[in-house]
Amino acid sequence: DEMRRIVEGRQSQIADARSPGRFVGIDPEPRPGVRSGHMPGAHNVPITALAENGELLPKDRLRKVIEDAGIDLSKPVVTSCGSGITAAAITLALETLGHTDNRLYDGSWTEWGGLSDTPVVTGKE
Repeated sequence: DEMRRIVEGRQSQIADARSPGRFVGIDPEPRPGVRSGHMPGAHNVPITALAENGELLPKDRLRKVIEDAGIDLSKPVVTSCGSGITAAAITLALETLGHTDNRLYDGSWTEWGGLSDTPVVTGKE
């Protein structure tokens, strides 16, 4: 219920760490019964864009990746992914940049995409 209010109210931004193909809905979800796409208003910040050679990008590049994805660093962010694990990488990146108004949606896409009554967007908004 809290995540539904966040999606509907849009006071917090949603940053999704899944691959672009899964985010836009062209690649199938690996879990049976989970729809493809993303939450309305979500921004795709793929985990693969946050690191290089196993290390988090330098702050200037990290900031560019996050801002280029449409995240406003002056506003709250809820991080999400497929199952609540890789979303922590976005949270780490945000905290590294001094952004502390973050929450991780532990149900992530497995929960949201697995429910039949939650809104899902495919393609790019």
